[in-house]
Amino acid sequence: MTERLPSPQLLLALTALRDRAMAATSLNALAFSMANDLYQLLPFHQALVFAHHGQAQELLCVSGLARPSEDSPYLIWLEQASRWINEQLVDSAPRWLAREALDLPESLADGWSEWWPDGVLCIPIQQTEGTRLGLVCLLLEAEPPEALLTLMQGVWQTWAYCWHSLTHKPRLLGWRPSRRQLLLLALVAGLMLLIPVRQSALAPAEIVSRQSQVISSPLAGVIAEVAVRPNQAVSAGTPLFRLDETTLRNRAEVLTQEVAVADAELLAASQRAFDNPQSRRELTLLSGRAQQKRAELNGVQLQLGRSQVVAPAAGVAVFSDANDWLGKPVVTGERIMQLADPARPAMRIQLPVADAIALEPGAEVALFLTAYPLQPLRGKILETSYQAQTNAEGVVAYRLLASIEEAPAHARLGLHGTAKLYGERVLLGYYLLRRPLAALRAWSGL
Repeated sequence: MTERLPSPQLLLALTALRDRAMAATSLNALAFSMANDLYQLLPFHQALVFAHHGQAQELLCVSGLARPSEDSPYLIWLEQASRWINEQLVDSAPRWLAREALDLPESLADGWSEWWPDGVLCIPIQQTEGTRLGLVCLLLEAEPPEALLTLMQGVWQTWAYCWHSLTHKPRLLGWRPSRRQLLLLALVAGLMLLIPVRQSALAPAEIVSRQSQVISSPLAGVIAEVAVRPNQAVSAGTPLFRLDETTLRNRAEVLTQEVAVADAELLAASQRAFDNPQSRRELTLLSGRAQQKRAELNGVQLQLGRSQVVAPAAGVAVFSDANDWLGKPVVTGERIMQLADPARPAMRIQLPVADAIALEPGAEVALFLTAYPLQPLRGKILETSYQAQTNAEGVVAYRLLASIEEAPAHARLGLHGTAKLYGERVLLGYYLLRRPLAALRAWSGL
């Protein structure tokens, strides 16, 4: 005999059940479909959908109800009954439980006889590897046909697949914390915020000399020659730069001639003074004019002597580039370069106002040079500026000067890096929230 095929209506109903399950966008929507859409194939008194959480069973949906009331006596009894039924299911196969064939606990027998019919079809929802996800209970008067349950195996598998897809979340390193673990982590995090830490700040820094002299232009003119290279070591008396002397030499020649003329006029008036009273009266005027021209000449010669600038002491000539100064007009007192002592290096730190912390002279500083990041320099703050000023990068910052302990060989003048400034000890919570709180107060005006 040939085996009888299922009717087309039954196949269409099974397909519709699987399509509705696949269309669910949340676990609650899937539970609602599981509890209500099966009625056309298995007319039940009631359908219950539970989610498995360890030993507990969470009621997700009851057929015919939009949202069950958690404080009703029936649902309180269901919490205990669902745990007992879950213990009776040892595999993934659906099981029919008849009241007459069961040895029910006394706490469940009365409730079963009051609220449930003679039997219940229990359908475990679990993954292929055996992890239990949920449970569906169909309250029926009689056991469904075995052939129908066989045809519905695909529906049970579709429900399990959709359930897993909607609830599966990637776990960090295979660990998903529970509510108790989350509370414990929050408590530990709160206690960690009370840990005292040392307040610190980062700022750009440069190695400079604690003892340096500004070499400026002694008079107004044009720089004709720079005799040293940037960062060149010089000794006392070494020529540094020279101003153009053309104008001064021309002025000296003119004054030399004027002095000669004034002396000749004074000599002629002296010779006429013996017999000419008027010439005797002019002697005083001509003598003063000759002295004036001679004083002007001496002044120009003195300026000629100052046009060549030499190093007042031994050190390192610190400036950018000689080509930046050649042919450039300068005024009296304009800084051309610095003469620094390399034996006394120090840190010049530009601490931005936004990162400023309370610092006192003597606070510790660590400088991490860009050229030597693995060999930090240690020191202490010597002085701090009273007022913040805009630096070359356009950032408003405080200027700090710090010493360098032991002055290692790689602490060369002009090297740049990042300085870490250490302040007083504060709570970790204040350390982390200091800038957000400052921004909040500035925004709110409190």
